[in-house]
Amino acid sequence: MIASILIGSLALFATSGLAAPATELPRIPDVPPSLFCQVPILKNYLCPRRNQGSLNRKTALGLAQGTVESGGATRFIVKYANSERWKPSTLVSSWNLPTGTSNETEMPLACPQPFVDSSEYTEDCLSMILYVPPSVTPSSSAPTFMWIHGGSFISGSASAAGLDGSSLAVATNSIVAVVQYRLGALGFLAPDGTTNLAVKDLVNALQFLQKVLPSFGGSPGKVTIAGQSSGATLNFGFLTPPVQQSLQGLFNGIIACTAGDASCLESLSLSSILDSEMALFGTAYQSIPVVGQAEPMRPVMDGSFITTSLDSTTPFPSVSKPVLISTVAQEAGPTIYGGNSNALNQNDLTNALGAAFGSDRANAIISSRFYPTAPDARVQLQAIGTDYMWRCSSWTFARNWASHGGKAYVGEYVVGETYPGNDKIPYCVQPGNVCHQDDIEIVFGTAPNPSPPQKALVSEMQARYNAFLNTGNPNVPNLPAWNAAGSSDVSPIQLGASGSGPVPVDACTPSFWGQAVQYDYQFYANA
Repeated sequence: MIASILIGSLALFATSGLAAPATELPRIPDVPPSLFCQVPILKNYLCPRRNQGSLNRKTALGLAQGTVESGGATRFIVKYANSERWKPSTLVSSWNLPTGTSNETEMPLACPQPFVDSSEYTEDCLSMILYVPPSVTPSSSAPTFMWIHGGSFISGSASAAGLDGSSLAVATNSIVAVVQYRLGALGFLAPDGTTNLAVKDLVNALQFLQKVLPSFGGSPGKVTIAGQSSGATLNFGFLTPPVQQSLQGLFNGIIACTAGDASCLESLSLSSILDSEMALFGTAYQSIPVVGQAEPMRPVMDGSFITTSLDSTTPFPSVSKPVLISTVAQEAGPTIYGGNSNALNQNDLTNALGAAFGSDRANAIISSRFYPTAPDARVQLQAIGTDYMWRCSSWTFARNWASHGGKAYVGEYVVGETYPGNDKIPYCVQPGNVCHQDDIEIVFGTAPNPSPPQKALVSEMQARYNAFLNTGNPNVPNLPAWNAAGSSDVSPIQLGASGSGPVPVDACTPSFWGQAVQYDYQFYANA
């Protein structure tokens, strides 16, 4: 989908009011000239940037400076909001490049996060990257595709691998906006108890787009919100205020600053905040089981900013907008096989399920017909993880959405492009396996050396997104029909299979996941 769900991806269609002369170089046959521009040592000599006057746009917030991407779109990088530590962000009043740079070609630094060098991030990080195709001019009324990156709410950025929006923008005749937002403790654990700072950052990103899109030829009334993994999370459920308060108390205890001690809070180094964040990330579930182990820091249903759970624990609201929801066939592959390099036996399976679900739910899973015994229990765990965390939970959401007035189109990628990191996991590079994140470079058209099936799927999905961005319906001529979900049958199709046939329902029947075996957000509903 392009609202992924830790689950794959999800897209919500919103119509809110909201060169050196050629004679100087030898001719190399059959090589597109644009390829030279991808070679750093040759880029400036052989492919000087276009006249900058032709790349600039006058916006309501000032002059936007662009640079041409090798894929054909013009890229604009901008800071969309200001923020102080653990305070709500505020919309910018002028167009500025991120981090005080004067170089419009310089990619923005990421928001602070673990596992990367401190030179790669900055606390002043609320930036976005716009990709505008040549077909979209200031007189156009083009749709916009706003992508929210994944990373379990603790990592990722607008410039992460595969997120170059140039190809997607050109293929869909749309503006692609890739945004980043405050992560981890800085986005979700303000010591004074303020919640949802990261989500409010994204609202500011939408409001920024409303102000500037007309200057680029975009329609403020045709914006599709899209994302992958935590950028489209639907499976974990929002935290409740009491759970958030308990989590907040644990974090405040780790940083050893009281909520009102501004001097102490401001003096904390980013490295110490990140260390404290990861200490909490790894242990919070032990004392607060409902937060889980994958996304303990996440949005809160606070009753004012977020007023509905969008799951099965509260009345589902009336909806009208269409959504496109997709997962990949082996979503849990990186988790199960990346974390277990050797085969597991049935005792390992029982122990793992008991730890994750408790004895009653674990027994219901083991005794079901859906996950038959295998010589290597990783096979079962992968299937269970994919169904529970991604596939079936997204189908449950789709049924709820369809039952309350909206249209939902559900698909599963059976062809993908191995995402960086997954290539280190033997399971994920086996033919036929499509692991978590392997849909990203299909959607964006950034697979480095696509095979014929991958090329065909990129073409198909970009055509479907072109239609969805404009009409809210992913059906296009000469492609198999994609039927909308119903209240019981979600009509999921295989994306990449010959003929795009239906996905087997198996354990995603409404009577199993969500009923016979509850999701965590149901099991811990009163926590």
